[in-house]
Amino acid sequence: MTPLPPLLNLDAGELPDETEELWALFDLLNIACGGHAGDPSTMARVVAFCAAAPGRPRPGAHPSYPDRAGFGRRSLHTPAPALAAAIAAQCAALDAIARAHGLAVEHVKPHGALYHDAATSAPLADALLDGALEALGRPFTVLGPARGALRDAAAARGLPYAREGFADRARRADGSLVPRSEPGALVTDPAAAAAQALSLAASGEVDTLCVHADTPGALAIARAVRAALPRPSIYG
Repeated sequence: MTPLPPLLNLDAGELPDETEELWALFDLLNIACGGHAGDPSTMARVVAFCAAAPGRPRPGAHPSYPDRAGFGRRSLHTPAPALAAAIAAQCAALDAIARAHGLAVEHVKPHGALYHDAATSAPLADALLDGALEALGRPFTVLGPARGALRDAAAARGLPYAREGFADRARRADGSLVPRSEPGALVTDPAAAAAQALSLAASGEVDTLCVHADTPGALAIARAVRAALPRPSIYG
């Protein structure tokens, strides 16, 4: 059976120069909600775009360690209760804005260091999901790595889980991402990103593919990836 084309997701609301043209290429927008980036005005701008017309991207929360100085890309030794409270505050802030626009936060994808840490630490994965559940008060889809503690924690709570791949990040032979601190960590050639997206989609091992808005040439990369993959219907 041919795998269904994966949904495309973008980490949004992180940069002042993001355009609606970029956002429109995606099925899911993971909206920065104050931990590493974002504030009420940026959250409202992205949510308003999602609410503007049928067929627009669906909004989700992109919480992180509370680390604006490090853009959420540093591992913090945050006790689980404090992390759960921080995640709850971030998700609640976005949910209030979404509700004001007649929308709901439908998915949660942790950002940066928390994304990787929650995949290897059960206590962090539990704190992350417990905080999000406290804020949203309803089930949501979790976006994260194909394997690890975050997926296990989602399963334990009966939450849907979407396995994520990356079109604009280089991978090692074992499938892990090349750390951003190493040369060649980013895939900036649109054709190469599209080819990687097609390969991941054909593997059947991912449910969603990410392009980062802060990757150089993000708009050209997103256009190439979107052209390579048919847009699945998620609105019927």
